[in-house]
Amino acid sequence: MKTRRHTSSGGVIYKAKEDGIQVVLISHYNQRGKLIWCLPKGSVEKGESLQETAIREVREETGVFGRVLEKIGQIQYWFYSKEEETKIFKTVHFYLLEYLRGDEKDHDSEVDEARWVALQEAMGMLTHSSERTIMEKATRYLTAVYGQKIPVPSVKVENILPNDTDNSSTI
Repeated sequence: MKTRRHTSSGGVIYKAKEDGIQVVLISHYNQRGKLIWCLPKGSVEKGESLQETAIREVREETGVFGRVLEKIGQIQYWFYSKEEETKIFKTVHFYLLEYLRGDEKDHDSEVDEARWVALQEAMGMLTHSSERTIMEKATRYLTAVYGQKIPVPSVKVENILPNDTDNSSTI
């Protein structure tokens, strides 16, 4: 079986409002027709830095613009591409971005929906445990910056997909 490596970059984009912090999540349907809620991310293009990719992918997939504040971490996992008949080892680098402008309705066609949600709600919506780990790190950073206690709900076991345990996290 053919194998290859792939690198992507994405982000957690947030805005602070009077009633708390909000982040944008995106949704799409996977090959099996299941609704997936995730963080915006995508392939690094030739000549692009990881940060530039994160900014571009967040803009394309969410319709909003942001500036990079910090690298949050990275995740790594294997998946199989039927199209390429290849097993791919993927590394995704994630950054925390501060919202500058834009409208989530202006997302690209790869995404079914982009939605601002309360930080606490985002943890329960994310489909993959590896991305919940990234969101936990973003929450800790934002709590430190804003000096307020932001509750992080515990994740229920039934929210984890059966194959999600195969996704190893390096953070």
